[in-house]
Amino acid sequence: MPSGTRWGPWRSLLALSPILIGGPWLAYNQHFKLPEPLSALTNPITNLPQISEEQILGVSRHLSEEIGYRTVGTYEHALADKWMVEAAEKVKRNCERVVRETGRKLECEVWRQEGSGNHRFDMMGKRLYKTYVNLSNIVVRISDGTPEGKEHAVLVNAHLDSTLPSPGAADDALSVGVMLDCMRVLVDTPNWTPRHAVIFLFNHAEESLQDGSHLFSTQHPIASTVRAMVNLEAAGTSGREILFQATSQEMISAYSRVPRPYGTIFANEIFSSGIILSDTDFRQFELYLNVTGLDMAVVGNSYLYHMRKDIVENIEAGVAQHMGENALALIRHLTSESSPLPSLTEGYSRPTTVFFTHIFHSFFLYSYSTAKVMYSTLLVVSFAFVRAAFVDPSPALKKSSQNGMTVFWQEQVKGARAVGAGVAGTILTPIVVAVLMKHGLGKAMSWFSSPLAPIGLYGPAALLGALLSQYLIGEVHEESVYSSILLLQGSLAVGVQMAGIGSAAIFFLTTLPLFISLLFNSLLVKMPQQASKPAGQTSVKTKANGKVNGNGAVNGVSNGVIVGGPEQRRVSLWTYAIGQGFPLITGTMLLLGILDFFVPLTGRIGGQAPADIIIATIISSLGAMTLPLALPFSHRFGRKALRNGVLVMTAVTGIAIAVFAMRAPFDSMHQKRVFILRLENVTTHEHHLHIAAADGAPGFENLVRDIVNEFAAPETDTVHALSPVVMDDSNSDWDQLYPFSAFLTTYKVPLAVHPSYISPWAQKDGFKVVAIDHGESRLHGSGSRNVTIRVDHPGLIWTVIAFDAHVLHWSLDDSPPNEHTRHHVKEGSFYGQDSYSFDMIIKTPTLPNRLRVNFVGMQEKGVWPAKKSSKAQGGIAMELFEKMDAWIDEKTGGAVDTLLVGSVAGVMDV
Repeated sequence: MPSGTRWGPWRSLLALSPILIGGPWLAYNQHFKLPEPLSALTNPITNLPQISEEQILGVSRHLSEEIGYRTVGTYEHALADKWMVEAAEKVKRNCERVVRETGRKLECEVWRQEGSGNHRFDMMGKRLYKTYVNLSNIVVRISDGTPEGKEHAVLVNAHLDSTLPSPGAADDALSVGVMLDCMRVLVDTPNWTPRHAVIFLFNHAEESLQDGSHLFSTQHPIASTVRAMVNLEAAGTSGREILFQATSQEMISAYSRVPRPYGTIFANEIFSSGIILSDTDFRQFELYLNVTGLDMAVVGNSYLYHMRKDIVENIEAGVAQHMGENALALIRHLTSESSPLPSLTEGYSRPTTVFFTHIFHSFFLYSYSTAKVMYSTLLVVSFAFVRAAFVDPSPALKKSSQNGMTVFWQEQVKGARAVGAGVAGTILTPIVVAVLMKHGLGKAMSWFSSPLAPIGLYGPAALLGALLSQYLIGEVHEESVYSSILLLQGSLAVGVQMAGIGSAAIFFLTTLPLFISLLFNSLLVKMPQQASKPAGQTSVKTKANGKVNGNGAVNGVSNGVIVGGPEQRRVSLWTYAIGQGFPLITGTMLLLGILDFFVPLTGRIGGQAPADIIIATIISSLGAMTLPLALPFSHRFGRKALRNGVLVMTAVTGIAIAVFAMRAPFDSMHQKRVFILRLENVTTHEHHLHIAAADGAPGFENLVRDIVNEFAAPETDTVHALSPVVMDDSNSDWDQLYPFSAFLTTYKVPLAVHPSYISPWAQKDGFKVVAIDHGESRLHGSGSRNVTIRVDHPGLIWTVIAFDAHVLHWSLDDSPPNEHTRHHVKEGSFYGQDSYSFDMIIKTPTLPNRLRVNFVGMQEKGVWPAKKSSKAQGGIAMELFEKMDAWIDEKTGGAVDTLLVGSVAGVMDV
């Protein structure tokens, strides 16, 4: 990029193309880079045991495909429990063999914990309660066998159960396999002896709102020895395992020792903010054990999260190896002499630590106080440099009374105005496109089938907004905009960090290369002479983009730069190359990570959520940080070139809109989630199909219409059936998914039943709610009712009861809401446990004092395709589901993943 050559916009962009293309390419490859999967149990060079992806996936395959859908309360759930006990006992026997043969200080203990309990579980701003009966956990502790070695332990957790309609190969059988393989490697490593114990918890009820982790935390005898925990999860099937929650400096430092770290303070703060409607067992350990920890999960390709296609063949090669090697390294460190566990006995403090992973597995961490010093110093130095290096762009046009400081601030104000307009244009234009696509063209979520597709739709619009804003703002000197971006980013880094938000590091990582690039610019471009025009010389007007002045310089394009006179400092293309490269890599890595999770997430955040606007805002705001120098570059070639750029990007944006308007949101690997209940009401004896979706993509109503025409009762009022049902706390039809049910767009379709049908659920010994009265409460006196509620649900699982009452006291927790309100009590119990009860005292100021209870439960043998192999036992629900599933698959070309559940509901006054 020689300075003596006159270059226009296209040639300049061509010169910068190695940076503009190479930066994102490097970031893409680093983001998706996984280790080579290994099959051998032993390293052929060292002869030491190693993590084996083949071994891990073998466990995942057995649990998800040979045992199958392990939903809490099902027969398959019990089979997984039995298998896990045998696997744990096998580890113990191997451990005992090693001790006999080598004399190592090693002890492996196994427990099958079983218990019942209750706990409050607030979710999505709603209060609900969980109760469980005879649920189990399998616990393995590996220690040196001494009391001192067992005093401080690290807990490593994964869950054995899966949720409908998923067989759970990644979520969470993959993590179960990782834990088992870590135990194998540790026990078989000759020189490994733990200084501190490690407890492996195979909890058996996470998907039923974390009952298994609650059981361990509140009832297991060794729970009190836990000082820290590592939770292994999955919400996808590809990519690197990400650290998305860390709650102490000690555990972040421990994580820095893994071979392939992948975590950022940005992800940590997003998750802890509650924006993402998700949760893990981490909550129970933190709440009931008061311990710090790390929450790590595979999240790439989360299209398959809680879907039928969460199977081993869809787990990307290298994922298990990555998770296994990182988990093993953590366990080794946390059980070693240098472990922080003993220092955590008095509790822990929330981290004030900035941490992030960058290219080549580099992991950075530093304290908030260090961040404040770094960011503030950079801002001060940047301002000082910008002020010292400032050159009056056109002194001949200024009044003699104006001093340099005034001119300096005038230029900074102009630059700041241009940057502000640029940011506004960059963000608002994609939002306009999003609104147009959804409401104007009826093509919402047309980008859904690929995490990178939204860049193709909203990227051109963001760039159009940036260029258009600069055209409308008028002429501004290139260097003024450049320096304004530097100072704005630096100010944001300081301001956001001072507010206690560690994600300010993003702005710092942009500010630093911008400062370095301007520093180099002062060396690359010689200082023009601060001399006035020689006497007798006059300016000659030309047809160039400006005027030729007396020194022969053009106020337009000259030497590859735009100049406003002989005195203006030029910005070299090398400066752009230096300043843009690092932000481009950083921004691309951040954008890829966020899109990889957030794009699939829009398929389950509800039809009313502005998914298109959310994704457009993510693209535009992160795009502005990724390409910060697009704004000064747009002023480099004059107003005519800028106008041409606006026209070009308008055309590109129009083409993108046309292309995406022809795209379908869903395909066979990026499916729409549809929830279908076949609900039998044993009180009214009515049968209905309840059909729901959790996204705002178009076409769902057409699918419902086709289902009505194909499967509804002959006399169905189609107009009424196609009217969405109001979802609120009083609608109990979807209580099994409460409170997530509030996000569903639902329809209710009547079904015809043969006159000879005899309901197995409406019998005397069927589903019922019973109240056992104990009279008035002695404590609360007249106007109170002391009662035991018993729910019998033979053949039904995941039951829910809902009722309106003013609860004064109950056995579910110590603080029921002090008001008359709606209560939801959910149940999740071990296979064959068909009854539960709880005590409560309610306020009954008037007679009659009967309590109206809505109840609903899922047929254990009435879920498709989980019970496909025993469909004959599922009755009329499975007969319908077999036909319906095949029909929907053919109708949609496999673009819909359907949860088909046979349910039973009713109302009782007790």
